[in-house]
Amino acid sequence: MIMRYSKQREALIEILKNTKSHPTADWLYTELRKKFPNVSLATVYRNLKQLTENGDILSISTGSGSEHFDGTVKPHYHFVCTRCGRVSDVDVATFDELNDSVKEKTGIDIHSHSLMFYGICSDCK
Repeated sequence: MIMRYSKQREALIEILKNTKSHPTADWLYTELRKKFPNVSLATVYRNLKQLTENGDILSISTGSGSEHFDGTVKPHYHFVCTRCGRVSDVDVATFDELNDSVKEKTGIDIHSHSLMFYGICSDCK
């Protein structure tokens, strides 16, 4: 999808690229309002949807109902703390052989996979 240039959209990408916190739309809205006080929450959601569909950012569903966003689109895994809800990157090599293994067992073509780890973070222990 081709998108017209938008200062707000560019600022959203910049915020996401400069944080490792995997923020929610509400957090991004609060941050974006510092630079664009008149931006609406609907505009933030619309831009996040477009950026996700375009592959410019990742949308991460944690199973708790809140969607988080990630500016790092290269394949990597995530950890979700089941106490505080924080989402963080897991710095391990991706297991690309898993795609081949699933294809071998099922016959379906696998283009990618995502893996989410759940547990208690070191801050919550």
